[in-house]
Amino acid sequence: MGPRQRKSLASAALMFSALSMALTGQSVAAEPQSCTQVRMADPGWTDIDATNAVTGVLLKALGYQQNVSNLSVPITYQGLKKGQIDVFLGNWMPAQEPLVKPFVDEHSIDVLHANLTNAKFTLAVPDYVAAAGIRTFADLAKHADQFNDRIYGIEPGAPANQNIKKMIADKAFGLGDWKIVESSETGMLTQVERAVRDKQWIVFLAWEPHLMNTKFHLTYLSGGDAYFGPNYGGATVNTVTRPGFAGQCTNLAKLFQQLTFNVDLENQIIANVLQNKMDINAAAQNALKGNPALLNAWLKGVTTTSGADGLQAVQAQLGIR
Repeated sequence: MGPRQRKSLASAALMFSALSMALTGQSVAAEPQSCTQVRMADPGWTDIDATNAVTGVLLKALGYQQNVSNLSVPITYQGLKKGQIDVFLGNWMPAQEPLVKPFVDEHSIDVLHANLTNAKFTLAVPDYVAAAGIRTFADLAKHADQFNDRIYGIEPGAPANQNIKKMIADKAFGLGDWKIVESSETGMLTQVERAVRDKQWIVFLAWEPHLMNTKFHLTYLSGGDAYFGPNYGGATVNTVTRPGFAGQCTNLAKLFQQLTFNVDLENQIIANVLQNKMDINAAAQNALKGNPALLNAWLKGVTTTSGADGLQAVQAQLGIR
């Protein structure tokens, strides 16, 4: 067989392969081997635990390996900038605006997609405190002694804590002599639980989705628009990536561009983990089995690492027909 014949046979084989894929509706994800390892971050927030777990179920079924690092938000953005982290599902806006803007302006991170809307994030008090007249930021200073001049926040370096510090530095709402208590999400909520048990007064960072909205009877405070945004800190949560991720890992990028959560789904997972003591991966699988319609939208046009139909692979992994 001469070179020309071999070339013709090779061309025919390629055409047949392409035709076969077209007929089956599949296309191979043309991604480098490095894309099979998906490096993600978790600041220790329950909602990001939930969305990372859901993503992990999908990635495993598609043939990818998810590696999640526990990192603070500022270190996460530095990791994205340096190419050490691929994807972060926790860009809460506008709370993180001051932190994230320099990274966006210098194109050292890419904002890929809004993965959650109708969230909220601002200060809150237990309902018995609200019933005593504390319903706005402006009401706090009048009862400084009962609050012990303290606002309870989350981990040091968190953008929301920085907003509180700025509010105190600005002496806004008469809070110039107040202090923020920084610990962690778990530490803050432990303090809230103690205060509620003893009917003590406390003001703290609160957000939805989160189990705290059903575990505690709480009231979000109004009037903090300048520091947390309007509508009780009405928030959008974005998926952000390292620079160039979407161009390099095209199949993964399609998944992450279509991966949109909702408050009910996240609350369901969080409740199963914290109230029902379910393993978080089992809770994520349970939520996906109960919401099969989401998979159709999330996996449209997405393949496995070997080029097979992504939706069918995930359905098979979950035992959904």
